[in-house]
Amino acid sequence: MANFIDRRLNSKNKSTVNRQRFLRRYKNQIKKSVADAINQRGVTDIESGENIVIPKKDLSEPIFHQGEGGVRDKVHPGNDQFITGDRINKPPKQQGQGSGQGDASNSGEGEDDFTFSISKEEYLNLLFEDLELPNLEKNQLDKLIEYKTVRSGFCAEGVPANIDIVKSLQGSIARRIAMTSSKRKCLKECQQALEKLQQDKHDHVQEERELTVQINDLKKRIAKVPFIDTFDLRFRNFAKQAVPTSKAVMFCLMDVSGSMDQATKEMAKRFYILLYLFLSRTYKNIDVVYIRHHTQAKEVDEHEFFYSQETGGTIASSALELMDEIITERYNDSQWNIYGAQASDGDNWADDSPHCKSILINKILPKTRYFSYIEITQRAHQTLWQHYHNVSQTHANFAIRHIKEVADIYPVFRELFKKNTKNAA
Repeated sequence: MANFIDRRLNSKNKSTVNRQRFLRRYKNQIKKSVADAINQRGVTDIESGENIVIPKKDLSEPIFHQGEGGVRDKVHPGNDQFITGDRINKPPKQQGQGSGQGDASNSGEGEDDFTFSISKEEYLNLLFEDLELPNLEKNQLDKLIEYKTVRSGFCAEGVPANIDIVKSLQGSIARRIAMTSSKRKCLKECQQALEKLQQDKHDHVQEERELTVQINDLKKRIAKVPFIDTFDLRFRNFAKQAVPTSKAVMFCLMDVSGSMDQATKEMAKRFYILLYLFLSRTYKNIDVVYIRHHTQAKEVDEHEFFYSQETGGTIASSALELMDEIITERYNDSQWNIYGAQASDGDNWADDSPHCKSILINKILPKTRYFSYIEITQRAHQTLWQHYHNVSQTHANFAIRHIKEVADIYPVFRELFKKNTKNAA
């Protein structure tokens, strides 16, 4: 197997244009590979792009070639074996013998699939190109900009408290040197001339008197140059720098009771990864809060959230109550864009489901931009789904979807966040 590395520089964006043409041409195959690659990532792993594999059969192109049979006239230079009219037998086909060494494979096409890398931006664009966050028009927090004061060099005007002494003295020295350099040069020449006359034995009283007057005049003119002038003053300059306030928090709630097996948790993980990647395209700063629950809720890290084992029953309201407490303590809804996603297999204590509905309506949904519930199960829906369904009918920022297998995750996610073409029109 040979690896070819192209180290040529992009000449006049030729390679960049060809790359974009390639991405457009094989967009369907690339998007399918991108959707499959999401399963191998961590929830907050968005710093890198992705290696994309396209099957060799999808890259094949139609070609023109000569078929077998027919009459063909050819000239073979240096022929010393045949004359005009001779019939040449067709060479027999060689089965399973190529130009390489070794035996032929009994499976596969004999060629590797085409693999190439895409950047982080290309990865996210392909994954979410036709999706959008719902309910954005109701809150303009992502458009607000705060400003912080930062140093921005020096200026010639300002208040006395901002005077920079060192910079001002440097300007003063430079100005005095520039204004007195010619006078100092002339003064030095006059002083040297006076010294020569004084050393001479002849009498040069008149010339010495004139040089002395000239020297004194030059000294007075040099002394008149002020030590510091208003022109020399330099003030520290401060400018306002925009600081985006578009920050979001993503709450991940999951049932970890005995009925939730590891396969179900893995499907929930894939959904959370998609949600985090999607939010990262809109918000610069994103916090992720993991809340796991059975009969009690607990805030945990990512590893414990997905892989710790628990037994016992399920009380889903405990997770909603903990979410509300964390929002109150750490995430002011006037400063944070709050999103929530809850994953469960649908099991819940029957008397607790109405309580979950009450918490959602009165505490969670008024503070959140969007809350989604996904039920991962092969069974019929139970009481929790019925109460959540009633909430989704009356609240636009709440949605529920059903997932049966891994293949349903991405279609369900796209259904949750598809663009509202009616409003766009």
